[in-house]
Amino acid sequence: MGPILELPPRAYNKSRRQYNANTIVDWMFKEITGDKVLALTDVDIYVPEKNFVFGLAQYPGRMALVSLKRLDPIFYKAPPSHSLTLERVTKESVHELGHIFGLEHCDDKTCVMSFSNGISEVDMKRPTPCKECMEKLQEIFTTRVSR
Repeated sequence: MGPILELPPRAYNKSRRQYNANTIVDWMFKEITGDKVLALTDVDIYVPEKNFVFGLAQYPGRMALVSLKRLDPIFYKAPPSHSLTLERVTKESVHELGHIFGLEHCDDKTCVMSFSNGISEVDMKRPTPCKECMEKLQEIFTTRVSR
């Protein structure tokens, strides 16, 4: 676990009351060292072409960001559930780490690498890659090791 960092103020969009995920990931790339970094935040994040995102990662790259805000059932006026929040955060973290390592979005809606447009799609996913994505990941790692 790394240090707790303050988000760059320029990432905050006052009119949207959200943080620009691209700005945060770019800032992370410049400010944080490490081969692969997964950052968690409790603020609501977006990319300009979307109302919100659960996370964002460099593809492939070093930096990934996951927001807890919309993964918490409380956001949807549901009762608190630590286990459900943890399950969702795990899925989205694995998803963003998959991008860092070079996996694209998957068409299999139950694969952790499928794109989630809403919380129901997060809940539908398994916490692991499908067989095809796992094979791609193994190929990526095999190629790196053989270099």
